[in-house]
Amino acid sequence: MRNSETKENLTGAIEGFRNARIAVVGDLILDVYVWGAASRISQEAPVPVLRVSETTHSLGGAANVALNIASLGASASVFGVVGDDSNADIMEGLLRERGIAAYGVERDSTRPTTEKQRVIAESQQVVRIDYEDVSPVGEGLLDNVLEKLKAALAKGEFDAVVIEDYAKGFLNAAAAAEIADAAKKSRAIVALDPHPGHPLEFDGVDIMTPNKKEAFGLASVYHDDTDNALGKLDEVADRIRGKWDPAHLLITLGPDGVALYPRGAEKTIIPTRAREVFDVSGAGDTFIASFTLAMVAGACASDAAEIANHASGVVVGKVGTVPADLEELLERLKRF
Repeated sequence: MRNSETKENLTGAIEGFRNARIAVVGDLILDVYVWGAASRISQEAPVPVLRVSETTHSLGGAANVALNIASLGASASVFGVVGDDSNADIMEGLLRERGIAAYGVERDSTRPTTEKQRVIAESQQVVRIDYEDVSPVGEGLLDNVLEKLKAALAKGEFDAVVIEDYAKGFLNAAAAAEIADAAKKSRAIVALDPHPGHPLEFDGVDIMTPNKKEAFGLASVYHDDTDNALGKLDEVADRIRGKWDPAHLLITLGPDGVALYPRGAEKTIIPTRAREVFDVSGAGDTFIASFTLAMVAGACASDAAEIANHASGVVVGKVGTVPADLEELLERLKRF
């Protein structure tokens, strides 16, 4: 932490989260965790046998971004499409429990609710099983969701819109452009968490938060896991800014922190704030949620990135898709 004045600024911004109203639109995912112990190898194949002790459900994808926003004390509303199945019932129940508005969620009887099932053996993820249909959702359903979001924006109900693309069939570039245009008319911040395999190229992005691998994919630059990859980061950032021109491009770098590229200013590297890393699931969701909230609360970009780094440091120290908590984040800042 740089000094006591900076810490006071960060704390003040976090306290301001309670006044923020954020819409999250994108692919809604149900995360399912199968927990157990693996003490022997199967006689049928050289794989561990898991003795299941518990199965839990949590919000994933765009729904997890909304969960992080709500857990950080702000008002969250989610917009997207789910199946007409038992997983949709579970998801809507979880949204209600956390006070997340779901009037913008439509059901589609022709597709399942996207599910990511993770098998965990004594805190170690063994395998992930995905149930999904990534074909484009019907135009009628997409239009219904967009009309609800645009109507709420026209009434000034949101301070920011987070566009979460997991390439599961919900979003397309035209829809994202509509959302951004409606947000700009209402003076709401537009944040984009892009997917490199499904780039949504549109104007009007204020915040963009790919991780390193995603950024290289979006820029069509070869990526490897060596330190040499960081040497290409400025080239990658230039290519991304050439396509989207975001006011604030943040490339998260895992243990190397985050690179902040503000429009018209020099790059800044903010070091990681993670103490221990047990599970990176959902860390990107936490980052974009907390950074957007900090910007809405009036923080400068570097302070917002510092806050987001701390929030992400909270969640990677836990197993499973777990959101950052407001009180936990404030307590963490006290120790730095």
